[in-house]
Amino acid sequence: MRSTRLLLSATALIVAMVISRAAHAQSETWTPTGSSSNQWYAVACSADGTRVAAATGGQFDVTGQIHISTDSGTNWTVTSAPLQRWTCVASSADGTKLIGAAYDRGIYTSADSGTTWTSNNVANVQFGLWNSVGSSADGSTLFATRYRNFVLYSSSNSGVLWAPTTNNLADLFSVAVSADGTIAVASDNNGHVASSTNSGLTWSTNTFLPGGSGMRVAASADGHRLLAVPMGATVYASTNYGATWASNSLPPNSSWLAPACSADGRRITVIAQKGLIYSSTNSGLTWTSNSAPGLTWQSVASSADGNSVFAAPSGGKIWVRRTTPAPVLALTNSASGLVLSWVLPSAQFVVQRSDILQPPAWTDLSNAPLLNLTNLQNQLLLPTGNVSGYYRLRNQ
Repeated sequence: MRSTRLLLSATALIVAMVISRAAHAQSETWTPTGSSSNQWYAVACSADGTRVAAATGGQFDVTGQIHISTDSGTNWTVTSAPLQRWTCVASSADGTKLIGAAYDRGIYTSADSGTTWTSNNVANVQFGLWNSVGSSADGSTLFATRYRNFVLYSSSNSGVLWAPTTNNLADLFSVAVSADGTIAVASDNNGHVASSTNSGLTWSTNTFLPGGSGMRVAASADGHRLLAVPMGATVYASTNYGATWASNSLPPNSSWLAPACSADGRRITVIAQKGLIYSSTNSGLTWTSNSAPGLTWQSVASSADGNSVFAAPSGGKIWVRRTTPAPVLALTNSASGLVLSWVLPSAQFVVQRSDILQPPAWTDLSNAPLLNLTNLQNQLLLPTGNVSGYYRLRNQ
């Protein structure tokens, strides 16, 4: 079995990190999933990347469907969602709660991983077409935008009730939300972006980001890092909840369409309709051109650790890029003791402890970590008493 490259040595006062010599380069290989070849329009996935939801339809196909996979894209089934022109889909962290919007027919939610769907009673608006949805990690806080409309809708009870939020954006185009649902970012079709730090109750004065229309957005788990991609420009990023924005080094392209990012906002993937996919592992400081097929990409989704990324094209199978997870362990003090934490990985790991490194004598810890839905990190409270020793994650 393969363990991670990172070890922690801990006492109540000292934290040390040791990097082994087993470091290896991460590949950027894309492979087709087991999905059908279809006119895919939207894709979303759970935090660990095992559950995937994808929609067909778009603006013109009235027979669109929502498909799901529970094994990271190997096998797919068609859900009972009605035939609609589906344009967008979002998922809770565990993949059980889904939200989808049909171009001109409203919003639907599922609380059982797509087995059954409920049509939400969203106020009918004469003008506007549903174009984007966002979900908090627990699936309780939802946002939905209507293109060619000034109103962004929000729900605090998993879509049972909806209310309009007011901002200065016109032609609303895209929305993204933090894991806890408090931070939201929205964009319009004219290059403007606005953010909220109170679940959409109030919004910042919108900021104009030069470069083009059709801007889509993404957010890190804590909402600290935000991304915006206008067509015809580069990626804009904010590291202060949307207070200020700056462009980065992604080459300008007229067909950039959508971004996706890891929970910490460091691993970013951006797709272009004209066959390009670029990725960054350092929040956009540098970029790598992926060896992806030249398809007409429509949507992209990332696992929390950024090691499983799904891309959906208009015509063809859904593709996935997988890299080997290497979680970074952190150790912090809490009122209850020392807490070991790491971003939820897209692979199964078990925590091990050893008193010494030479020779090591690793023992599995029996207590299971809990997922913190505010930052999508696994957290493990270390046993009380003497916790001095070395800790690592072993790949199961």
